[in-house]
Amino acid sequence: MPMLIRASPETTTGGRWAVLAVVLAAAVLDLLDATITNLAAPAITADLGGGQALVQWLGAGYALALGVLLVTGGRLGDRYGRRRVFLTGLTGFTLASIACGLAGDPGTLIAARIVQGAFGALMIPQGYGILAATFPRDQLGKAYSLFAPALGASSVAGPVLGGFLIQADLLGLGWRAMFLINIVLGGGALLAAVRLLPADDGDRNTAVDAPGAALLGVALLGLLYGLIDGSAGGWSARPFLCLAGGLAFAGLFCLRQRTARNPLIEPSLLRHRGFTAGLVLGVVFFAAVSGLLYVLALFLQTGLGYSPLRAALHLTPVALGIVVASVACHRLVTRLGRVLIAIGLGVTLLGALWLLAVVPGGAWALVPPVFVVGLGLGTCFGTVFDVTMGDLERHQAGSAGGVLSATQQLANAAGAAAVTTVYFHAATQDLAVTHSLLVVIAATLTCCGLVWLLPRRPQNHH
Repeated sequence: MPMLIRASPETTTGGRWAVLAVVLAAAVLDLLDATITNLAAPAITADLGGGQALVQWLGAGYALALGVLLVTGGRLGDRYGRRRVFLTGLTGFTLASIACGLAGDPGTLIAARIVQGAFGALMIPQGYGILAATFPRDQLGKAYSLFAPALGASSVAGPVLGGFLIQADLLGLGWRAMFLINIVLGGGALLAAVRLLPADDGDRNTAVDAPGAALLGVALLGLLYGLIDGSAGGWSARPFLCLAGGLAFAGLFCLRQRTARNPLIEPSLLRHRGFTAGLVLGVVFFAAVSGLLYVLALFLQTGLGYSPLRAALHLTPVALGIVVASVACHRLVTRLGRVLIAIGLGVTLLGALWLLAVVPGGAWALVPPVFVVGLGLGTCFGTVFDVTMGDLERHQAGSAGGVLSATQQLANAAGAAAVTTVYFHAATQDLAVTHSLLVVIAATLTCCGLVWLLPRRPQNHH
């Protein structure tokens, strides 16, 4: 039985673009809260304590919950109706943001971040389905094309806004204002969503593999906790037990995917060499990138003593590079395919090597190579997933897209934990950045080898 969509009067003509604005607002909220703690970590740890472990968990906890539950969130939207699940996710996300802003100790803040990521996983997957139900087919491409520039612009504005809010210390709130501002942003988006989103009934026959999601969650939590606990508190028996438990549950998850009637990851996807290579490349690349951006934000503040706002302004070239390259490469991917990804990886490698050479020179010396890194990232971000799905059948595209998006979030969590582990164990700040950059360079070189295993072109352009 197909999902029933009831178009409302508000989803005609100009109302459709209002629906797009609501969906975009949710995506921007997610992006802001996924990245904003990169900048705020020093201010938060100075206030609450928690040290290195809190710095690592701030981003990792959010990305872990989001990544583990993203595919399940999409299935829940199919089952119970995308509007209903979107509103639930946005409401929970906003309330969890308030809990983050009011947290009085590191444990409460990390728990609130995990809850925030979990509700984000309910909210984000519904957007494309809602737009597909709202826009005529001939206008859908134009609606989707607005995501890259909107998210690119918010990646520029987000850190600057976060730095401003911390520095302005509005009402004496300090870093808490970054989360509490979601009362306004999330509340406004929620009111608009209630008014504008079309109703849909969902399909109660859609299966949700709850045991599979639980096994995946426990596996990744064990691996991530072991990594962070070992690097922050010493490699005693506990982190090794956590890592071993994580690997064991990962094995059980793989077994579940082979035997479940409705698995989270369709086993047939992994029989495609190009898709599997793209999955591995995505994990390595996004992990390296998220770790690098986190380390640069820490270095500017803890190493060079910059204020959050000044650090944000020095990182703006990364975001500008991402926006410029995303717009420039939008049409090139159909012609160049995996060659464009290879170019992006080469540019990222060039930027990282340039950073390695100028780290001792101070913050202004970082600006040009940081912009080059942004150009490389913008070239790769959209194209990796498009090309990875090039050899799949059309009916596999939805499942594959969900898996790749979830993989990106999980890579963000692992990367932030792994690269900051290297950072915190160096003797000096300059060495910390140098060692972290060497990890990123090695990861990028690995990706340069994997890229030639990808399909030659995106799905619709063979």
